[in-house]
Amino acid sequence: MTSRFHRYAELFKSTGPWCTVYTDISTGTVDSLHAIDVLPENICRELEQQGASKADLAAVEAAVRPAEGVPDPVCRYLLVRDGAVEIDEVLPGPLAGRGVLEVGEVPDLTPLFRHRPDDFPYVVAEVGRDGGEICLEYASRARALDEQQIEGETEHLKKFPGGGWSQGRWQRHTEDVWRRNTEQVAEQIDKVVAESGAQLVVLAGDLRARGLVEDQLSKATRALVSVVDANTRAEGSQSAAFAHQVEGRVAEVIAHRQHELLERLAEQQGRPDPTAVSGIEPVVSALQQAQAETLLIDDTHLDAEQELLALDAEPWVAVTESEAVGARVLGRVPADAALVRAAVLTDGRPVFVPPGALPDSTDVAALLRWRAAPAG
Repeated sequence: MTSRFHRYAELFKSTGPWCTVYTDISTGTVDSLHAIDVLPENICRELEQQGASKADLAAVEAAVRPAEGVPDPVCRYLLVRDGAVEIDEVLPGPLAGRGVLEVGEVPDLTPLFRHRPDDFPYVVAEVGRDGGEICLEYASRARALDEQQIEGETEHLKKFPGGGWSQGRWQRHTEDVWRRNTEQVAEQIDKVVAESGAQLVVLAGDLRARGLVEDQLSKATRALVSVVDANTRAEGSQSAAFAHQVEGRVAEVIAHRQHELLERLAEQQGRPDPTAVSGIEPVVSALQQAQAETLLIDDTHLDAEQELLALDAEPWVAVTESEAVGARVLGRVPADAALVRAAVLTDGRPVFVPPGALPDSTDVAALLRWRAAPAG
């Protein structure tokens, strides 16, 4: 299990009540500026009506604030318990579906998975002839996990303006400096990719430097490169526009990874010994046996009114109380929240897919670690 999912699993095992907040915190217009001023009060009023404690309300009020340095639109997800903010995630982009303001015995993490239906590390490298900036980021987060500045040689970076033999000598020297600087950047990108398992490298910056860096990357890293034709290190460059371009490249990788999962699911349809199941009850059964490797949920087709039982121990989820096998029932919760919780608690990977993407109009499916039992 990734460290991200491990943390979620620990939260899912903890008793409530939990306050879950998923809301738009954009500040780009006069109206939204006014809204952000009254947002904490409005959110706390709703949570108080649902029974939130004073400590939890104080924690929520302090945490609901604009996100500095993140372009609109942008959302915030908060998970609060016992007066402590357990999760505070800034999520670029508009709300994915509806906002959430809830108090309950089970934390609802579905907004995180809906907003960013996949998570993986990627690298953003903004390069110049004098070095560059390398950021390791995650698809589920708005801020970089790690940032590194590579400062190369700057003496004689500009070509000598004279003529004749001296001009050629200085030009060769300058190009050697460029190459050494970009070699340092390429080496560091290779290192970050190898250590993080990055799935994408977004390369931007000076045109000549981009080419030099890309040429010096390892073959494995070059296969991950997506070039953004922008000199982001130049004076007057638009950081917000670049951020949206990066978001687009990340979305392309997410779509590709989802397509691969859906292809695997389609390949299993109709097989006598499939490693996939579909439908609520077969998927719940697979989760109860820790058999589900990947949980696939239609982003809108799953009945919003459908509920399942959340349990305090294995098998974690049930359709009826008779399936609890001695575990205590925490309560009835929306089916998507119960399924996501059970997947994370059994080392599975929950993924929300676009409406209608699952075959045969099903609303939930699972790719399995071992073959499903024969039907009938």
